[in-house]
Amino acid sequence: MTRILASFLAVVVAVSICMKAQSSMSSAPANSAQSAEPVKDPVAAGLRTLLSRSQTNTLGAISAMPADKFDYKPTPEQVTFAHLVVHIIGFNNSFCAKAADVPAPKVEEAKETDGKDKLLAAATASFDFCNQALEKMDDSKLGDSIDLFGGHQGSRAMAALILSGGWSDHYSTAAMYLRLNGILPPSAQKKH
Repeated sequence: MTRILASFLAVVVAVSICMKAQSSMSSAPANSAQSAEPVKDPVAAGLRTLLSRSQTNTLGAISAMPADKFDYKPTPEQVTFAHLVVHIIGFNNSFCAKAADVPAPKVEEAKETDGKDKLLAAATASFDFCNQALEKMDDSKLGDSIDLFGGHQGSRAMAALILSGGWSDHYSTAAMYLRLNGILPPSAQKKH
């Protein structure tokens, strides 16, 4: 129940950020006689906006973690940093495909034992795939019933919401792992 509530809150925050970003990008001067044009495929456009920040921060976090710390886990019950990266790769490839109604890429399965460079390259490729997939996404298919995971059915819109919440969850976990190793995460670093 706590995880569901946390995921819901992450989605609410992500949607709020998306709405703020879109309104600041599309706001016209107060004296303009033009009206704002409606956004075509607003859910897909919102996901693309969130993807940019998530990609930058998550890949920045993976890059920042020293290679010898990829086997780090805060407690015995938690996953290693490498496991988190492997999960991010699979999640991106699966849920970007589901949200956009495109085939998932055929890629070599990443393993926790893969080195940092290989995992970073695979994570980068998974975000590149998300960019390509979400460019093809259109909101007219959000009502389609699809297999989300493990035989659970849901709408394509639910896949988009899971995607948004997952990006927030994954980055916050990576940021925590960095901080526990004395490393400032990308989103907390001063902007130049």
